[in-house]
Amino acid sequence: MRIMFVALRKELWEQYRSYRLLIVVVVFLAFGLISPLSAKFLPQMMRLLPNGEEIAGLIPAPTTADAVAQYLKNISQFGVILALLMGMGAVAREKERGTAALVLVKPMPRYAFLGAKFAALGVTFAVGVAVAGVASYYYTLILFEALDISRWLALNGLVLLFVLVYVALTLLCSTVSRSQVLAGGLAFLLLLLLLGVGTIPRVGDVLPGRLLTWGAALVAGDGEAAWPALGVSGGIIIAALAGAWAILSRQEL
Repeated sequence: MRIMFVALRKELWEQYRSYRLLIVVVVFLAFGLISPLSAKFLPQMMRLLPNGEEIAGLIPAPTTADAVAQYLKNISQFGVILALLMGMGAVAREKERGTAALVLVKPMPRYAFLGAKFAALGVTFAVGVAVAGVASYYYTLILFEALDISRWLALNGLVLLFVLVYVALTLLCSTVSRSQVLAGGLAFLLLLLLLGVGTIPRVGDVLPGRLLTWGAALVAGDGEAAWPALGVSGGIIIAALAGAWAILSRQEL
């Protein structure tokens, strides 16, 4: 446990020192602020276009649901992009530089090496989602109306779990690969695979993407819980980390 704590502290310091934490927080904060603003002022922005008055007239008056939908779209999309960018070099970069071999010749179990990396990335994205959630809640309160705080917290928890699925998958790809570029390519292929499988009727209801629609329904106060999607998402994370550990345990560094 002590070794795990030391490894986690090292990874958290690396997240801070390399500005990855700052990048995630700034990007998430920006889209947390922009989402309710863009939902509120979309009709006005459309009027700036040629024939914009006619287009704006077709757009319904913006509501709180529009702000929530815009927030979910922005945070989930850029969250996945950042998960791929931040995770693809987590292990592959250290193997390229030879630092992984130096770390693991010390009494550092490989499960602790991987677990600390995932935990540090999890903390980074948790901070990012928290900052985005506070910013979006504040602007939604000003521009629309107050949201139920408990439901809003639940939505952001589901968003974080959704992003962590891709963090874990990218960490797996980074473990498999010996270059960051290859790791990023493999992670992107897995992303496309999940998106493709998610379009199959009924199958998409148990995949991570369902967490986002569940979160939107929670805030709206209706909709059924998507516990299977929650279980599958947790299972993907566990399977990806277990697979990464099994692969790394057999690799010569």
